[in-house]
Amino acid sequence: MGLSFFALSLFLFLGLDLDGGSPTIVESAANDEGIEITYGSVVKLMHERTKFRLHSHDVPYGSGSGQQSVTGFPNVDDANSYWIVRPQPDSSDKQGDVIKSSSIIRFQHMRTRKWLHSHLHASPISGNLEVSCYGGDGVSDTGDYWRLEIEGSGKTWKQDQRVRLQHIDTGGYLHSHDKKYSRIAGGQQEVCGVREKRADNVWLATEGVYLPVNESK
Repeated sequence: MGLSFFALSLFLFLGLDLDGGSPTIVESAANDEGIEITYGSVVKLMHERTKFRLHSHDVPYGSGSGQQSVTGFPNVDDANSYWIVRPQPDSSDKQGDVIKSSSIIRFQHMRTRKWLHSHLHASPISGNLEVSCYGGDGVSDTGDYWRLEIEGSGKTWKQDQRVRLQHIDTGGYLHSHDKKYSRIAGGQQEVCGVREKRADNVWLATEGVYLPVNESK
């Protein structure tokens, strides 16, 4: 009930056109498999090994860029872990289109409207590439671009499918690990970028509100 009310409020807030069908609401990773992820869907990204969700909140890093921090969060039900999947600004892709392997995509943090971002600043704990949130509605640059790499034989991105996200500007893969912040509540762990493919840069789209596939394309 709570998530259904949240989903309705969310779609009203975003002004999304649902004439093509009802959204699919996924409350846990175990509920459904094989749901297509489309542009405009709102998802949580789970780090495969640690099960932490990609998270951000309006708290800046105390070092590096000083931009809005991005962490891994242990609790499933946190509202600061929702991300809207967007295409590049100049792309012909639109809301409801499926997302193919090797597509360049962006993730907009639902609460703060900023974009998942990376650059050459050092991450606070491990000294890898810092991952932050930057910009906002109408303010985005190539530092917000990520290439989707689907693990296995899948051609389009689906819920609970193993993927890697490679940052276009730096070549770093979205990465997390067991290293935790001592001064941040809730046992949050570092999210960063590393340039090598490792077991710790695999993610899955789990809970979320999935827009129906646009059949007109």
